[in-house]
Amino acid sequence: MRILLVGYGKMGKAIEQVALQRSHHIAYRISSSNATTLATINPKTVDVALEFSQPATAYSNICQCLSKNIPVISGTTGWLDKKEALHAYCKAHQGTFFYASNFSIGMNILFKVNAYLAKLMNPFSEYEVALTEEHHLEKKDMPSGTAITLAEGIVQNMNRKKMWEMAPKQQENSVGVTAARRQDVPGTHTITYTAPLDTLALKHTAHSREGFALGAVLVAEWLQDKQGILGMEDFLQLDNGQKTH
Repeated sequence: MRILLVGYGKMGKAIEQVALQRSHHIAYRISSSNATTLATINPKTVDVALEFSQPATAYSNICQCLSKNIPVISGTTGWLDKKEALHAYCKAHQGTFFYASNFSIGMNILFKVNAYLAKLMNPFSEYEVALTEEHHLEKKDMPSGTAITLAEGIVQNMNRKKMWEMAPKQQENSVGVTAARRQDVPGTHTITYTAPLDTLALKHTAHSREGFALGAVLVAEWLQDKQGILGMEDFLQLDNGQKTH
């Protein structure tokens, strides 16, 4: 498989390492130093683009790839205000676009557990739900896209919560999200339900970027014969308990 890496920071380099270990070829490496190269790439020399760049450039990067009929997998967060426009652009070009806020297999299982737990906790108003996330100092967006996905999963399944907001929260009907940036933290997310008598917690800790990188490369392998707008639920098929790989 011939891979176009769009974004060649720590995540891009981790993807490169995993891809080479799995006998794939890195056709291009696009970073801020050679960003204009993206417009000149011959799509016949690429099978898939893996886009892990920056929030400010993600939308443009993805559109450029889709305009060349290159399937795109994106894990860049912080740009999702343009997601609907991107979906429309993808459909107009009959392209293939796969987005995930987190490519860790464990985290995507946690997304499902988180939504189910929120549904179970819905009747028990004595439990106040909160979410915390920690990442490395280089992460630009705050809170993380993963934290937003988790918070939205709670809001969608708990009647007494209508939104999320950064802590300290101002609204009773919101989920408070606390974000921290520390040295060398790949990603830690914790959901807590606290009542006067006890606390229940869900936690995911990433030990390195390799788990995210492996997930992204596995998706790229799976995506080769697919078309349309796809995500991790399509890849993992968690709704029916079966995996595609």
